[in-house]
Order: sequence, then structure tokens, then C-alpha cells
Amino acid sequence: MAEAESKQDFKLEKENELRFEVEAPHTVRLELVEGFAEIFGVEIVKDKEYVFTSGSKIAVFTWHGCTLRLFGTTEVVYVSKETPMVIYANIHAVLEQMRQKAEQKGTKGPTVMVVGPTDVGKSTLCKILLNYAVRQGRRPVFADLDVGQGQISLPGTIGAVLVERPSDVEEGFSQQGPLVFHFGHISPGENIELYNMLTQKLAQVLQSRANVNKRASHSGVIINTCGWVKQSGYRALLNAVLNFEADVVLVMDQERLYNEMVRDLPAFVNVVFTPKSGGVVERVKKNRVDAREAAVKQYFYGLKTALYPHSFDVKFNEVKIYKIGAPALPDSCMPLGVKVENNKTKLVEIHSPASLLHHILAVSFASPGDQDEDIILSNVAGFLCVTNVDTERNTITVLSPQPRPLPKSVLLLSEVQFVDSAH
Repeated sequence: MAEAESKQDFKLEKENELRFEVEAPHTVRLELVEGFAEIFGVEIVKDKEYVFTSGSKIAVFTWHGCTLRLFGTTEVVYVSKETPMVIYANIHAVLEQMRQKAEQKGTKGPTVMVVGPTDVGKSTLCKILLNYAVRQGRRPVFADLDVGQGQISLPGTIGAVLVERPSDVEEGFSQQGPLVFHFGHISPGENIELYNMLTQKLAQVLQSRANVNKRASHSGVIINTCGWVKQSGYRALLNAVLNFEADVVLVMDQERLYNEMVRDLPAFVNVVFTPKSGGVVERVKKNRVDAREAAVKQYFYGLKTALYPHSFDVKFNEVKIYKIGAPALPDSCMPLGVKVENNKTKLVEIHSPASLLHHILAVSFASPGDQDEDIILSNVAGFLCVTNVDTERNTITVLSPQPRPLPKSVLLLSEVQFVDSAH
């Protein structure tokens, strides 16, 4: 006889939260039985079932008290009275005042950058602040500089998206029309020159868009960042604050970083120390790898709504595939008096398809005749995954969200790989 599914009820007092984690291979279903509750700033609907898959770490917060029901096996589940949600709501209230002022004066709304080491809940705080803003009728822009996880697009990219409605509790924000730039690595340290170049470009594009769309401009920008906060990573954060002209920097959980930012940023930037939630857990390396794979799989196959990607062959001589960044030549190899050019932002054409198997390729909006810099700084239309290489026929088989032909012929190679089990 099949084992009965476990069911647990939790009665929460006001300003408490239920925290739970789902372990592979289980799924957990959540239902709001009575009262009001929210997940990361999104109100949940009474008597509706929400399904969370393995790897989910969820906090359900209530302002007024509620009863919640969980079905299935959780790895961890408990009710916490200690939560920073009141502080986060206060931050939102201050940002909302800044937006109202911006509307009155016709200036841009607050640009907020969330910084801190790895696994302190930066992306969760961004989500909460964005959802609260949208619930007030705002249209903020979400910019994501975290190439390791990539909430707007695939890992190995940076990007931005206009947020027009609260995120889906299970699937996150709508990915309609994001602006995405190809970086190709999962850590900024792999090519910090390129990372800084793309960050600056993203800031410029958002600035020119804000000049056109007044409503988005008043609503402001919320920026998520990488967890690398030392040496070049720290300098990249300072660069980003200046490029995006951030007014507010929320430093999560690290006093040292907070003090460094106060010391190194201009006085008009409000640097605010922000506590992390006690529910935030450090992920082991495997969790990060799994999350990256899940993000790529979701891009091609969907999550709740199944997508059916196309698979077709592409002749290698009909596309131009580039890697950004050439191996460094030591100065000693150069003729006397000639300096090494910056090889980190050079395009290197790939002449053999043999090394492409399982790699992600970004489809650039650039054209083959464009200058190197224009190709590097062009945003991308989407992504392919190389599922097979036929060196005899000189073709690659790609997984693509849309049928052939490819919209453009310039493809950029990413270090990110995906083994498609469906093929």
C-alpha cells in the first residue's frame, strides 16, 4: 500500500515566518488556510496550492497572523519570530518616498545596489523590494550583475528587465523582453576587464532608456550583485556604483564591507548596513552547480509550462563563432617596444567545432562585419546549446527555443555547459 503523504499545519503569530527547505527528490505543496501571508513580497492566495521542487528554500511571512498547511517531505521546517522583514519594509517605505519626490521634481527615482558576500540573501532582498514597488503601482527596473546564477537570463550573463507585475511565487519574474549581455563565465574574476566593460554598457543603456520612459525612470532601479567582495571584486562593485549612479547601497551582513564602502564612496551615496535573514543558508558548491543547470534547463524546457525546444543542424561555415578573450602573451614574446594589447577584450574566432559540444552559445544581435567592440557590447537575442558535433560533415546540432533559421549568424561561446538528457 502507498505511504500516506505527510501533512502539517502551522499557526503563525503576526510578524512571524515559516521557513522550509525541500530536499531532492521531493516536492512540497503549500496552502494558505486562513489569514494573510506573503513569500518574498508576493501575497499568496488562500486555498491555492503552491508547489516547490527540490532545492527550494522558502520563507512565508505574515504581517497579521495566518494558518499554513504543508504537504510532503521537508528537509527543514520551523517557525521563526526573528525576521528582518520589518526592516526590509522600512527600506521599501524610504525608497517609495524617494520615488514620490522624483515624480514631483521630474528626476530619476532611487537606484539601489544590494551588495554583500555570497549567500546572505541579496537576490531575495531584491525580489522583496521589487515586489513591494510593483504592488504600489511602480515599474522598477531589475538589473542583475551576478554572472554566477543569473536570475534574468542564463548564468554567464548580466542583464536587466522592466518589472511590471509581482514575481510568480514558483517561477520568479516574467522574462519578457530582457536586455542581456554575454559574459561567458560564471565568475567576474575570469575576465574582470570584460565584466567592468559590460557593467558600464548596461548602465549606459538603462540611462538612455530612463530618459525615454518616465514612469520607469521615477520607479528607479534595483541592482543585484556578485558575492565577490574583495580585491578586484570590490573594485568592480565600486565601479558599478559609479556607473549606475547609485543613490543607495544596501550592504548585507558584513560590517567590514560596509565600512569600506562608507570610506570609498562619495558622501551623497547612502550606504546602509542591512541584516540578513536567519533563514539564509550557505550553499555547498554542488547546490550552486545544480541551480545553474536548473536555470539552463528551464530556459529550454520551461518549469511549470512545458516548452518544446527545436533541434536542428547548423553548417559550421554559415556562422561565425567567437570566444571573448585571448590567452595572454608575455611581454618577452613581443618585439622590442611593443606592448601587449588588452587581450581580455579581444575576439578569437573558433575555427573547429570539435570543442563546442555541450557548450552554450549566445546569439548576438551583431553582424559579422561589425567591429570587435561592437560585437562584444551587443546585447543577445537568445541562446543555443550544442548537443552534437559532426566533424566530417562540419555541422553542429543545436537546441534552440525557436525553429530555424537562426536570426543572426554571430555566436559567442560561453564556458557554461549543459548536457541535455533528452537528446
